[in-house]
Amino acid sequence: MCHGKNQPLKRIQRCIRALHCPTRWRIIQCIGTEERSTKEIFEQLGLGDGMSMAGLYYHLSALKEAGIVEVASYREVKGGGTPEKVWRLKTRKIVIDLLEEDV
Repeated sequence: MCHGKNQPLKRIQRCIRALHCPTRWRIIQCIGTEERSTKEIFEQLGLGDGMSMAGLYYHLSALKEAGIVEVASYREVKGGGTPEKVWRLKTRKIVIDLLEEDV
């Protein structure tokens, strides 16, 4: 089993760390099968009451680092300014084989 090949194990650990938070599950459900901008996610989840936009970016970054979501494109913002990120699910299913030789 653990023969010094830690890459699959590290990927599993990254996913588990990213998915430990209920807010991140809500983000995944919000994105679903559609692409959504950061602002759309923020508004749909109603996070304005308990979380800042920076807090949402923190969660999105953790999900991105784990390979669960990705930036699909950038959307121009009315009045100029920095383009807004549009997110989509990168991984729909995570399978862990506990008997895999590399883990």
